[in-house]
Amino acid sequence: MQLSNPFLQSLGVELVHWVSGEAEFRMPIEARHLNRQGMLHGGLVATLLDAACGYAGLHAAEGEAEVHGVTVMLNVAYLQAVRSGTVLARGRVSRNGRSLYFAEASLLAEDGRLLATAQGTFRQGGGRHVA
Repeated sequence: MQLSNPFLQSLGVELVHWVSGEAEFRMPIEARHLNRQGMLHGGLVATLLDAACGYAGLHAAEGEAEVHGVTVMLNVAYLQAVRSGTVLARGRVSRNGRSLYFAEASLLAEDGRLLATAQGTFRQGGGRHVA
């Protein structure tokens, strides 16, 4: 599955599952992902959860035009720290509206521990713009 997102690609994030209403990303933790305490950086945790939620509502079938969107609001709960291994961010749409959709995501360690959760509101649209 090809990920066309330069920012996520630069972090070593891999899109491993993407269907309508669901998305999952995998990322092996590297030294560059850690904060000063040697734990996965909270900003990166939020990024993974945001991507999982966002992508869950933006799937397009093969042959259809790409669907883009923006985050309106994201709430993150940090539950446990992780220092090594691989993390999985799993997102799913919980409700669709006319212009907004609502999604939730979980960040899991490779041993299944729940590291963080998120709930967010997203707006479809906002295609690519060239400045």
